[in-house]
Amino acid sequence: MQGLNKTDTMLAYGEAQVTLWRRSYNERPPGRESLKDTEARVIPSFNEIICQKFKQGLNVLIVAHGNSIRSIVKNLDAISDQDIINLNIATGKIYRYRFDSDLKILYKKVI
Repeated sequence: MQGLNKTDTMLAYGEAQVTLWRRSYNERPPGRESLKDTEARVIPSFNEIICQKFKQGLNVLIVAHGNSIRSIVKNLDAISDQDIINLNIATGKIYRYRFDSDLKILYKKVI
């Protein structure tokens, strides 16, 4: 798949398969990570490092690859493994959250 754009990949593998690779939780593209794999890598660090900053009342800006951000939003918004296929975070889209001291979401806005 390396070097192929979305259109070329869909022509080679079919739109349904590419959608599963790009949006589902468990499907792993050839030689790549699934969202589940990404989540297993990202969320422990997010909880250990970033959540501590939130508890301190600090503002944090997270800039990352799409699946890294999708795994964080999935966990913050408690999106199921099945429903995550519907979450597409466009490049440059801002998800702004505000938390209380127990990390309960007080405010969320997508800009």
